[in-house]
Amino acid sequence: MVTEAAVLDALRHVDDPDLKKDLVTLNMIKNIVIETGRVSFDVELTTPACPLKDMIRNACVNAVHHFVDKSLEVAPNMTSRVTSNRQEKAVLPEVRNVIAVASGKGGVGKSTVAVNLARSLARTGAKVGLLDADIYGPSIPTMMGLKGSRPESSEGKMVPVEKDGIKVISIGFLVEDNQAIIWRGPMASSAINQFTTDVDWGELDYLIMDLPPGTGDIHLTIAQKVPLTGAVVVTTPQEVAAADCRKAIGMFNNQHIQVPVLGIVENMAWFTPDDDKSKRYYLFGKDGGRKIAQQFDLPLLSQIPLVERIMSSADSGEPLTEHVAVQLAYDQLAGEVARYVAIRNSAAV
Repeated sequence: MVTEAAVLDALRHVDDPDLKKDLVTLNMIKNIVIETGRVSFDVELTTPACPLKDMIRNACVNAVHHFVDKSLEVAPNMTSRVTSNRQEKAVLPEVRNVIAVASGKGGVGKSTVAVNLARSLARTGAKVGLLDADIYGPSIPTMMGLKGSRPESSEGKMVPVEKDGIKVISIGFLVEDNQAIIWRGPMASSAINQFTTDVDWGELDYLIMDLPPGTGDIHLTIAQKVPLTGAVVVTTPQEVAAADCRKAIGMFNNQHIQVPVLGIVENMAWFTPDDDKSKRYYLFGKDGGRKIAQQFDLPLLSQIPLVERIMSSADSGEPLTEHVAVQLAYDQLAGEVARYVAIRNSAAV
């Protein structure tokens, strides 16, 4: 006779590879239903973007077959509840995780990475927001296909514009396209404060913040006023970008800021022509991002190839779904970011 206790005992042999504990101890097994010849249960993962989802599902099936009954039909239902380690919720009270996307210099594709990271997370079913904190060069409205959009107001707060299942706020929604934003640092920092306190973000699993390039007032304001879960630092392979990437990492590691760096993204890692996707041309050098990751003992979250479709996607505001290699790279990035967020959240408990 199959019992719930027997199923739970079997599943104690299945560990979450990242959290280093078994699924029962982690309270990830829910709603066990036992029927004649069949057992089903929910496996509540720490993120819908979990890259190990299929491996965990198969391990659950094998464990029940091995320790209970190999003739059973085993039906794990993979669900998720995104974790959070936020203690202070005066700012962004319903946001579980805030992830800054940063770069040491401009021109490395930071905003492109932020947009496509948000899209890949949203496709997994996560609730995602995108905050354009690049006050002086807001490009998110164009990249999201939202040029000309204006946020509405409700109960004294701005309501983000939604596209592709993502809630978006940018200073670009509030000024004309050709209007230069000539503000001193305190004014720009004040705008960032408003985007976090005066916007109705609602419940989010991940809020992606596209930071300005370099290091400056806005970065300091965000690090001190916004409860950042961690930062993703974007670089390209060449040394001039790598040198500035190191400075960005140093900024987050500064004792007055102390924001965890989740990992490195190497953008424009190689060029692949559309007429021969088997070729790779290392236009900007090779493995610069990997070397930085090794130097600082950080994960290399993804290497993003350079293809023409990325440019046209950014200009048109349409997703990259037509280009398989690039989409896979961004899906890998989303999975790795979600994974390291879950690891950090678990360690903070």
